[in-house]
Amino acid sequence: MLFCVGVCVSLCVCVFSWCLCVPLFENISNKHKPWIETEYQGIVMENDNTVLLNPPLFALDKDAPLHYAGEICGFRVHNGPGGSGSTQFEAVVLDRSTGEGLVRSKQPLDCESQREHSFTIQAYDCGEGPDGTNSKKSHKATVHVRVNDVNEFSPVFVERRYEASVPEGRLFDRIVRVEALDADCSPQYSQICFYDIITPNVPFAIDNDGNIKNTEPLDSKKQRVHTFWVTAFDCGKNRAQADAQVIVTVKPSCKPGWIGWSKRVEYTPGSGSVPLFPNLHLETCEESVWNIQATVELQTGHIGKGCDRDSYSDRSVRRLCGAVRGEVDLLPPPSPAANWTAALPTLPSSDSSLVFSFNGSSHVAVVPDSVAATVSGDHFTLQLWMRRGGTSTQQSTNQARGTRKEEEIIVCSTVKNDDSYSHYSLSVHGCRLSLFYWPDVSSARPVKFLWKLEQVCDGEWHHLSLSVQFPSVTLYVDGVTFDPALIHDNGVIPNPAPRQRLVIGACWALNAMGKFVGGYRGLLSGVTVRPGSVEPHSVVECLYACREGLDFGDLETLGSGMKVHVNPSQSVLVLEGDDIESFNRAVQQVTYRNSLRFATPGVRPLRLTTSLRCSSEESCLSLRQLEGYLVVLQPDAPQISLSGVGPHLARPAPEFESPHGVPLFPELRIVCSLSHAVNTAAQGMEGGALMSDAVAHTLDGCEVQPLGEELNPEKEELLVDMESLREKGLDIINTTAYIAITGAESISVYEDVLRSVRYRLAKGSARFERRFRLSCSEMNGRYTSNELTLEVNFLHSLDSLYHPSHLLASQQQFLHPSHHTGELSGHTLPNPHRNSVVPGAATVIIMVCVGFLVVMVILGVFRIRSIHRRGDGARSGGKEGSGQWDDSALTIIVNPMESYENRMGIAADTEGEGDDEEEVVESPDDTGDDQRIIIKKEGRDSAPRRY
Repeated sequence: MLFCVGVCVSLCVCVFSWCLCVPLFENISNKHKPWIETEYQGIVMENDNTVLLNPPLFALDKDAPLHYAGEICGFRVHNGPGGSGSTQFEAVVLDRSTGEGLVRSKQPLDCESQREHSFTIQAYDCGEGPDGTNSKKSHKATVHVRVNDVNEFSPVFVERRYEASVPEGRLFDRIVRVEALDADCSPQYSQICFYDIITPNVPFAIDNDGNIKNTEPLDSKKQRVHTFWVTAFDCGKNRAQADAQVIVTVKPSCKPGWIGWSKRVEYTPGSGSVPLFPNLHLETCEESVWNIQATVELQTGHIGKGCDRDSYSDRSVRRLCGAVRGEVDLLPPPSPAANWTAALPTLPSSDSSLVFSFNGSSHVAVVPDSVAATVSGDHFTLQLWMRRGGTSTQQSTNQARGTRKEEEIIVCSTVKNDDSYSHYSLSVHGCRLSLFYWPDVSSARPVKFLWKLEQVCDGEWHHLSLSVQFPSVTLYVDGVTFDPALIHDNGVIPNPAPRQRLVIGACWALNAMGKFVGGYRGLLSGVTVRPGSVEPHSVVECLYACREGLDFGDLETLGSGMKVHVNPSQSVLVLEGDDIESFNRAVQQVTYRNSLRFATPGVRPLRLTTSLRCSSEESCLSLRQLEGYLVVLQPDAPQISLSGVGPHLARPAPEFESPHGVPLFPELRIVCSLSHAVNTAAQGMEGGALMSDAVAHTLDGCEVQPLGEELNPEKEELLVDMESLREKGLDIINTTAYIAITGAESISVYEDVLRSVRYRLAKGSARFERRFRLSCSEMNGRYTSNELTLEVNFLHSLDSLYHPSHLLASQQQFLHPSHHTGELSGHTLPNPHRNSVVPGAATVIIMVCVGFLVVMVILGVFRIRSIHRRGDGARSGGKEGSGQWDDSALTIIVNPMESYENRMGIAADTEGEGDDEEEVVESPDDTGDDQRIIIKKEGRDSAPRRY
């Protein structure tokens, strides 16, 4: 009985004292694990600890409704990704049978410290009995808890005081920006929803971003400083803890633009590089500018052929630059020897070159075959000055836009080589320059070299230098190299005629001889061809590079972020930067340079264009274009002084009749100096002075001109050593009216050449006198020397004047010079009635002398009478006075033929007094005095008389 009861307790259900025993072989077990969701989203309010989960926390067990096994005894919290969830949160069971649970924080949470929390949770059942044996656990579920913010903080301004200054008279989109922050963690409570100006009746407004602007133009005269208060509200309508103060200072009106602009800038030649805008700076009136670009333009198109180059002639400049000689001028000035340019119209030029105009149709220059033969060969250098469109720039611009579609040929030539013919043509088409080259017209294919150049169609003067050393072709435009693009022309082209031909301004039709096609329209000058090796780049750059232009002073002083660009001709300079202070320093470094000692004076227009970029393009400043001009002052004129040659040159007539003649200027001296003002105070002296410095100059021409009538080529001539001229590279023009020696050379070379100039007469052609004038110049006659006049006297030997037996014959020769063929030939008077002038003059002289003797006798008689009236003491004084009177008056001997003999330079052959008379005649002082007296009577400046 007792055993049965014990079994029932454990395995049976007992009713009263009776037990119903069930025959079981094992105990009932906990078969299933609890089940929960895999992920939960939770929300907890800041400063609270109950977490609201979605979905709610329920744990289910399939062992329900069994006691213990089907019940949930608890939840366990584990660390999640954050690693701290288990310490901050816990989960409790609200109902064991339903498995309902609750998650809560162990302490209040702070959103500002940590807004998100993550951890895992796991449920477990009650097991098989009260002691929880054999309990089972569910899987781990992730719980994400977000802490909801509470608007516990108020906005706080970043600064308690804001200051700004604005110019008067303008409306600004933003003067100053205030900013407040909120410490709440949520966007709802941490954002500032709006700002408010709490000071009433102020001309300012504030937007929701804190930007303060003025609602009306401010006037500094009415109120210089405006002070007001602003506050801020977050989106939870919490007001700022403390308001902020705003102070706006109104500045007097500020006008944005360039300050310190000088419309006129002066440049003294020889100053090197000088700054154009030393005091210029940009005023933006505190406008926010993040990019500035300024373009400086120097206009020099009106000076010569585009800018200030050497003022010497092209031939002289070539010598100065060391160019290889041998060029052939294809467009020379019209002359009997060069008549193929006579029909071409010419235009005036500011320099010494001759400008030819081509109209595209009838204006064509056909170079003679004799000249074309001198430039044969397949290695040559073609150089020319070109300006498209003629005298009108507008025509050239229209042409560049395609109004003239046909090709315009500048030079067309068929060249004879050793045993073959080659052909080339230089042409322009739109803005393209092309060289059509046919190395061998009988076998090789033609090749076209093409360049696309803005210089071809901009309507300005440009220099082209084309060096051909096939297959290499080099093009220089204003001294700058340009590489071509090769184009092989495979079209059907008729072969040129196998004969040498050269045409300027068009080309002959290859299939119709005598007809020209492809006429060029524009201006050409200085077209030359030099056969042989090509010109070095340094020489071409020296010849045609501009000597003036824009430059930048010191690139090392250029600030960070600054850029400088100068075009090849140095006529446009562009500055770009983002900092106003650095930009102002850079603008003040822009300079003008002119390397010519004698710069061309005149005006060079200047233009400054500025563009700004701002953060707000609508309110960005717009600066007007500034225009001014650079004035190149007249350079210090060089004083070219010719000296060392007396006003008279007297030599025996036979010396002039010798084969070598007589040198006219054997002791010539040429000195060139510059007179300029210098600051002598800097050298320890007071005041200033006009100083003269000797400089090494280059002359480019001297001229010897006979005054009066021109040289008679049958009787007289001027001799020059032609071989010496060729060695020195000088040219000469020798005519009966003058001799001109040209070419850029040093003063010493010109001295040597001029000292060798000789004057020679034909036998029996000696005359009484001949006058010459010598002058020199440089810079194509821009600066000239003094005119040195030389009077040549021929000393004749006329013995017949001192022999009575020949006196009648000499008088007959004097009275009838037309029958005299000796030393006075060639000096007869053109009017035979003027022969009576000399006897009439002799009669007048004799009568004046007789009257003078009568006067002297009367004075002598009067003198003697006055002496007799004086006493003995007075008589001795009278004798002394008589001696003085004798020296001054009575000792004068008048010879009617003396002036004539002195003029003729006659020396007597008689003994005793003959030597003395010859010395008197040859004395330079005596001769000069006699000649001056005679010339003054006859009129020195009049045309020379014939005797």
